[in-house]
Amino acid sequence: MQLRIGYIGLGLMGKPMARNLLKAGYPLIVHNRSRAAVDELVAEGAAEAGTPRAVAEHSDVIFTNLPDSPDVEQVVLGADGILEGASADSIYVDNSTIKPETARKIAVALEAKGIHALDAPVSGGDVGAIAGTLAIMVGGPKDAFDRALPVLQAIGKSIIYVGESGAGQVAKACNQIMVAAQMVAMGELLILAQRTGVDASLVIDAIQGGAAQCWTLDVKPPRLFAGNRQPGFKAHMMHKDLGIVLDTARTYGMPLPSASVHTQLFEAMLQLGMRDLDNSAVLAVYEALTGEELLEKAA
Repeated sequence: MQLRIGYIGLGLMGKPMARNLLKAGYPLIVHNRSRAAVDELVAEGAAEAGTPRAVAEHSDVIFTNLPDSPDVEQVVLGADGILEGASADSIYVDNSTIKPETARKIAVALEAKGIHALDAPVSGGDVGAIAGTLAIMVGGPKDAFDRALPVLQAIGKSIIYVGESGAGQVAKACNQIMVAAQMVAMGELLILAQRTGVDASLVIDAIQGGAAQCWTLDVKPPRLFAGNRQPGFKAHMMHKDLGIVLDTARTYGMPLPSASVHTQLFEAMLQLGMRDLDNSAVLAVYEALTGEELLEKAA
């Protein structure tokens, strides 16, 4: 029998991910705080539910994709939440980026009712969400992962089981250390190249073939040179994720000096009123510091 899928949280990432589950042929029921995304997916064949509990009551696998740890706790453990509606042996999959401790707390609460929890944060931005090529890093019971894998393959390309509950969120924290470093480094090099009078777009072409090659340089410069700083992945979410990184580091007594500096740069973005711009727009902090604005290039 085909698994019934529920998806809660239809934002910039969640909506295209839910759509890909629908395209893969899974019966889909959705819930979201705002109506527009729900109406869009219902028009494409999904059903809707008024509460997370109702989603869980009609799903074998229940996904969430929400902004932060308190949001996930409320939707799963709160009134009319997933815990109240899910049946024993169902699988809960959280695509949000939250604290590893929160993921473990939720897993324990669900397991007490026989519900299996997977923390499965994703990476790849809106481009990967739309294309179904996300990287998915998963923590939780291995048997639940094996059962959920065919469903995950509808939304992701690289799907790695990392370990027990919380391990997926640890992997995502590590991922965000690297993402922030790449975004900051790209901003620095673009502004430096332009300040010296060298064509920054040609610098990107030159260094992509060497050791500097990375996803960020492959994807982000064309958008920036076109004057497009829309998300993508919003700066305030990058800042939130870096907060999780630093909280996790403090928990384990580990200094992270570069991540701390990168967090300050994204904090500056928020202070400059750029919270909803793409995380690659961190180069705007360097523009503000230097007075050098990145020039747009003709297509």
